[in-house]
Amino acid sequence: MSHAEHQRAAQLLRDLEQANSQLLQSEKLASIGQLAAGVAHEINNPIGYVFSNLKTLADYVRDLLEIVDASDRVTCLEELQALKKQLDYGYIREDVRALISESEEGIERVKSIITALKDFSHIDEEDFVAADLHRGLETTLSLVNNELKYKAEVVKEYGELPAVECLPSQINQVALNLLTNAVQAIDGRGRIVIRTGCDTERAWFEIEDTGHGIPAEHRERLFEPFFTTKPVGEGTGLGLALSWSIVQKHGGHIDVSSDPDQGSRFRVWLPIHQPRAPQPEPESDPR
Repeated sequence: MSHAEHQRAAQLLRDLEQANSQLLQSEKLASIGQLAAGVAHEINNPIGYVFSNLKTLADYVRDLLEIVDASDRVTCLEELQALKKQLDYGYIREDVRALISESEEGIERVKSIITALKDFSHIDEEDFVAADLHRGLETTLSLVNNELKYKAEVVKEYGELPAVECLPSQINQVALNLLTNAVQAIDGRGRIVIRTGCDTERAWFEIEDTGHGIPAEHRERLFEPFFTTKPVGEGTGLGLALSWSIVQKHGGHIDVSSDPDQGSRFRVWLPIHQPRAPQPEPESDPR
């Protein structure tokens, strides 16, 4: 190969790597859009009934203030008691407690979603840190609850896990992609099982579904960019490619077990400890 051909080949390789990076980034953005829609739905529900409760509470406060103000102008206790009966004070007293309790629960739900979102996406992280994989899975489940709750029963079979050195937001992205695929593979209503475990050097988590499964001829191509078994317009074919890239970056791998009409199981293996870069030897004293 001539020098010019070698340069063209090197440039082509760089262009392909850049294109691959841009495509994977587009998949991340698509996932973020999908995630945002789910989070908006999850937040909208509690905010909706908190807003409704506030309107009811405003009416109650108006009636209660009317009773308080009346205490300054009534000439006898019977008049005040009649007003309280007219405004249904007994019912207001009980319902106010229920409305406040329900509203507190709604705000706590919103707070938990916001916390999960913050845990899920540490976009600036660059260094591997020791992380709790179970917390990451719970965070991801909280964010995709809107998609899961109508399609599948979620069963957790967690083992004992040590802290795993990883980029938590990226591993959360892998879990998100696998959970989303599991939901989309289920026709009607099904079951998703999330398991975890480890050996002496590696930890793993897996997502198993009762969906339609993957034909044998497709399993070898699952992690190829743009390969998808979904109908046109329903998948980019980049979700599993991105997951594979992230797991490889961590020094791990993904095992797939699936048969048509028998569901699928994706197991993600991750090293518990990342290899340490060799430390430079101290310079010898020239004296």
